[in-house]
Amino acid sequence: MNTPTLQIQNLHKHYGKVHAVNNLSLEVQPGQVFGLLGPNGSGKTTTLGIILDVIKRSGGEYRWFGEAPSAESRKKIGAILETPVFYPYLSAVDNLKIVALIKGTDESRIDTVLQTVDLHERRNDAFKTYSLGMKQRLAIASALLADPDVMILDEPTNGLDPQGIAEIRQLIVQIAQQGKTIILASHLLDEVQKVCSHFAVLKKGKLIYTGGVDEALTGTDTVEVAASDMKSLEEAIQQFTHTESVRPEKQFLRVRLNNNQSSTDLNRFLIERGIIVSHLSQRTNSLEQQFLQILATDPASTNQSSLANQTATNHA
Repeated sequence: MNTPTLQIQNLHKHYGKVHAVNNLSLEVQPGQVFGLLGPNGSGKTTTLGIILDVIKRSGGEYRWFGEAPSAESRKKIGAILETPVFYPYLSAVDNLKIVALIKGTDESRIDTVLQTVDLHERRNDAFKTYSLGMKQRLAIASALLADPDVMILDEPTNGLDPQGIAEIRQLIVQIAQQGKTIILASHLLDEVQKVCSHFAVLKKGKLIYTGGVDEALTGTDTVEVAASDMKSLEEAIQQFTHTESVRPEKQFLRVRLNNNQSSTDLNRFLIERGIIVSHLSQRTNSLEQQFLQILATDPASTNQSSLANQTATNHA
């Protein structure tokens, strides 16, 4: 059995009367791209600060690579927690030489990391001439310089335009394909859905859900269907063996099917019973819809296991 890359157990952080992180426990396995989701004030950034040892915890513990945090384990972690800060008049290469000196890392990887983040052609240009997306990519290059096993990114696409967001997403996927574990905090659900393999949802400092992205979206397809005789249509759909639920909406019925049945299977069943539909469309829910359902849960009264069951069965 693999040792978790990160284990957090009963973590707490108080800022006066504010309980920023409240009894948080979770695990990140090697090779995962793990997203921390939650609204502002949910404790995402505070959690990252604690596990990077830049914020002092109030209680609980965390372990890196199965061991208590240490200077040695910290060397295996690359992180970007705030807006990247470099010397504006220096080139990318010169800025990274300074980073290498601070980290005690060999300069030999500078060309490699600049190629990884697609800045090699601009390596001799001053940092001040870079776009915001390029500055963020240079920050990622800086975090990669010591060839860490883990990358921690706090809102890596914050403030970027659509092209910059797409570039950073692609870069995260590329880095993950090298076998590195990535932990990122984001408020962009589409970002998490496209790049993460697993995610956790925090609300008011508490963990209210954790699991795989694919798992959270399993079974979230619904079929919109309409016919001239809606009453007969609903009665027929109720007789379909694979119908899980039927909900009338304005101009159609929203049908949830189980056992991987599709709109084609339902339509075939209806045709066999002489019902010709006037509207048939299969819809796939997004992580955003799942996220909003999860957030609607009261963290004080819901535990992780019940939420896992809710996510598997309640996709209305």
